[in-house]
Amino acid sequence: MAELVTEEILKDPFVASVALSLSVANEKAQEYGMDLTKYLISITQETTAEKVLWRIHYGPKDYIHRRGGDLVIYVSQEDGMIQKVLRGQ
Repeated sequence: MAELVTEEILKDPFVASVALSLSVANEKAQEYGMDLTKYLISITQETTAEKVLWRIHYGPKDYIHRRGGDLVIYVSQEDGMIQKVLRGQ
């Protein structure tokens, strides 16, 4: 059942783009040594004059008692390539 649902969902190019971008960004975040279970992840669509990007932000779950350590990865909606990586102090 889950496979059938996944196949149906991934037929939507918008959903497939989000899934690919999140997968690429998660891989990069893990290269930076981040334990993804300890972060809140938000995804925002941003547009520039040339491209549409997914802005994937990794922020600490315990953000009240912690400062810095955020990671923001911009991924192209069109091809899933990382465009920019910003790391907070």
